[in-house]
Parts: sequence; structure tokens; C-alpha cells
Amino acid sequence: MPKAVRVRQTGGPEALELVDVEVPAPGDGEVAVDVQAAGVNYIDTYHRSGMYPLETPFGLGLEGAGVVTAVGPGVTDHKVGDRVSWYTVQGSYAEKLILPTSDAISVPDGVDTDTAAALLLQGVTAHYLVASTYEVKEGDPILVHAAAGGVGLLLVQLAKARGARVLATVSTPEKEQLAREAGADEVVGYEDFEKHAREFTNGEGMAAVYDGVGKTTFDGSLKSVRRRGFLVLFGASSGAVPPVDPQRLNAQGSIYLTRPTSKDYSSPEEVRWRTAELFNEVKAGKLSVRIGGRYPLGDARKAHEDLQARKTTGKLLLIP
Repeated sequence: MPKAVRVRQTGGPEALELVDVEVPAPGDGEVAVDVQAAGVNYIDTYHRSGMYPLETPFGLGLEGAGVVTAVGPGVTDHKVGDRVSWYTVQGSYAEKLILPTSDAISVPDGVDTDTAAALLLQGVTAHYLVASTYEVKEGDPILVHAAAGGVGLLLVQLAKARGARVLATVSTPEKEQLAREAGADEVVGYEDFEKHAREFTNGEGMAAVYDGVGKTTFDGSLKSVRRRGFLVLFGASSGAVPPVDPQRLNAQGSIYLTRPTSKDYSSPEEVRWRTAELFNEVKAGKLSVRIGGRYPLGDARKAHEDLQARKTTGKLLLIP
């Protein structure tokens, strides 16, 4: 029987269990795939811990890539042997998976399967952040936190492609080098980063701050934004931000604070636009996807431990 990672009771990484599962034949509008790589994302730790509740037991993971092995009735857009990727299918930490054909995105020639598995969830996130949440423009000063992480490295590259000046924060010299290779104009640590943000902009502040760290960076991020600028809080790797008095946004200079989520930027038309642009950038050699680690499917616990301990850079993959 094929294996998959399941959570019977939410908690720490120890909650992840590798179990045998039954995989049915694909039904109407579904395809069966052999999973060749599954992406590990921070949202998976929120599901595992219960921060984002799911009914237990449940399969973990949203993202992956593989090969179609069977198609159900009514499927015309994919056939057996096609390479596909996805980023919205719960239970993707698995050897075999059934998914709606509408969620299966064709992987073009010129993009390898591991890259496809590593790109979409974080890539679509980075794309909507710079193209839609705050539309980055030529010359904009932008602050990107955790710039050596999976989303961070993509954010830096996509913001630079739009002509932004990017200040990045990282925690180690190794991560500094990665952020610079991605195109960051200046890289600093987290201590007094708001001071560096003001110096970077001659006292004006940032057009937008992209903050996926949350609790430990939020106050400094707010101080880093220019008048009528944007604080885009898209994650909380250090913990949830406490309730915010809206008067603080007024006092800082009529700041816009937003907490975006992917589902609100993922209409069918937007998904086609975002994924096509991402794959085209990869094929053209303009977007680099760093895979920071590959773990056997049975080592999902270790992958979560390393991710939450901030020991990793780029994207982590589970390989069935």
C-alpha cells in the first residue's frame, strides 16, 4: 500500500506519522498522480499544531509535483504521463494522490519536477504580494524580512525585477550571502533593522515592508514604513502579532496594514496568470528557486523541526 503522512492529534513535529493509506481510483474530474516531490511550507506547521484547525485525522501538505497515472471520467485537460504540479491539495505528503484536475497545473518543458514542486505555493505568494497586495513600482524602497527563506528569496527577485530597491533582513552570514545573490541591495540583521530602514531611505521610510516573521518584527516593521506606506503581514513564523490599536497606524503616518491570504488572490484567472509568469521566469533563467533540503517522506518530522528552528534556507522538499 502507498504511504502518506497523517496527523491524528495536533501538536509538535512528533504528531506526524507515516502510515499506509488506501488510494481510490480517480472519480469524475479527478486525476491520480505518483508524487515525485512534496513541498514543505510554514502553513503546514500551522495545520499540524492546530493554529489553523483541520478536522482530525488529516493528511498534511498542500503542494507537490508528479506524474499522472490515471484520469477519471470527464478529464480532458490532462492525460496519463503528463507532469503536473499543485499547491492547494491537502494531504500532499504522500506517495500517491488523487486531485481535482482543476488543481493540476501542467509543468512545462524546461522546468524540472523538483523545481515545480518547490515553486508554486511560495511563488504564487511572492507574486501576489508584489503584483497585487502592494504593486511594487520602479524605484520603490522595499524591506523583505527573512530574505533567505523560500518566500523571501522569491520576493527579493520579483521585487528587483520590478525595479525596487531592496533592503533584506537575515539571521546569519550564510543567509546574507543568499539574499545578496538574489539581488538585495543591502542586507542587515534583525537588531535595529528599523534604524537601517530609515538610513536606507534617507529618513523617509519604506514604501512597503513584507513581514512573514510576525511577533518579533512587527513593531520595528511598523516604524520602518513611510507615510501612507504598506505593512504587509503575510506570516507569523515567530508567533502571532498581538491585537493592534488602529491609532498606531494613524500616528505612524496613515499606514496601511494588511494580512493577506492566498485564497483571496487566486481566482482561476489569477492562478493562470501567476503560475504562467513564474514558470516563464524560471525557463528564462530570471527566477532562481533554491531547494535548501531534500528529506525522505518518512523524515517529515525532521523537516518540520529544521524549518521551525530556522536552520534552513530556501525550500524544503519531501521525496517519496
